[in-house]
Amino acid sequence: MVAFDEGVIKYVCNWDSGPPLPEAQLVELIAWRDRMHQAQQIGLYPNGIGYGNISLRRSAQSFAVSGTQTGHLAQTTPHHYTLVDAWDIDRNTLHCTGPIQASSESLTHAALYDYSSAIQAIIHVHNRPLWQRGQGVLPTTAASVPYGTPAMAYEMRRLLDHDDLMQTRILIMAGHEEGVLVFGPTLEAAAQMLYQHIND
Repeated sequence: MVAFDEGVIKYVCNWDSGPPLPEAQLVELIAWRDRMHQAQQIGLYPNGIGYGNISLRRSAQSFAVSGTQTGHLAQTTPHHYTLVDAWDIDRNTLHCTGPIQASSESLTHAALYDYSSAIQAIIHVHNRPLWQRGQGVLPTTAASVPYGTPAMAYEMRRLLDHDDLMQTRILIMAGHEEGVLVFGPTLEAAAQMLYQHIND
């Protein structure tokens, strides 16, 4: 299945429909995702397009991520998450197993998890004030690069290699309006980094 968003092919998603991950393994992920929704960092625009996603590493080669088209939900359950267990950035493919297809941003998450085992959790939100004032100040992707594509995944690597991204743990997606991404060793650490910059 090909993942589309805003008319752009994001990646080829090979999705095996299956049962959700055990709830005990998703408690933290669900709690932080729903907090982000309550804070309007994840949600749904008036035009019906959802925004924001969240993931948590499960192993060296897998992560649980919020599913596509879940931005409108104030509260989520294990049925709104899936396990991404294989990806190939060069081939623009990704495999997930679960009750829902992975978020269209999952290839970007995969690139970060590939880079360092220190990255254990990722939160992608939309925050216009932070996005505007952070461009060129915080690590920033090229404005010409659309989100959810191999090019964006390569941008993650570029910023990690040539910027202080592993220290700042926050980046601005210049080509993805309002898009901000934070990561860390835990979801709480990632969220704290986000709040620190929102409140600056």
